[in-house]
Amino acid sequence: MTRGAEAALHAFVEGRRTALFRSAFLLCGNRDEADDLVQTTLVRVVLGARRHGRLDNLEAYARKTLINTFIAGRRRFWRRERPYGELPDVAAQPTDRDTGLMVRAALAALPPKQRAVLVLRYWEDLGVTATAEVLGMRESTVKSHTARGLAALRAAVREEFV
Repeated sequence: MTRGAEAALHAFVEGRRTALFRSAFLLCGNRDEADDLVQTTLVRVVLGARRHGRLDNLEAYARKTLINTFIAGRRRFWRRERPYGELPDVAAQPTDRDTGLMVRAALAALPPKQRAVLVLRYWEDLGVTATAEVLGMRESTVKSHTARGLAALRAAVREEFV
């Protein structure tokens, strides 16, 4: 592109940004999302104009790109997230501390091997094979300790809630 064409493209971008933003805001209903939409649109318009080397009908091209980018963005699943103004400073605490204490007490009441199997399988997220290797037992033993330990935990929790 020549310097004159680059200058004309720059002038178009500067001159149409506000009008494109108004349209984008009406489409999105959100200032931040509209700003992102306009930025994406203008980048695509500039790259397209440079690629094709033509500046004719940029207004229609920008409008069509704005609409197509908006529609394509609505189809993507990740765009359905809702942004929040502020992030929490700390992680959320468990809502029911008594339940956590009860489960830990029930876990502490289990025999040491069952407790070790449950901690490795569900806290450390190890598979049956990896747990068997860490504890030096057969996989069938890990499976039986898991089943018995979970049954004991369920019974202890059930007793507390009944």
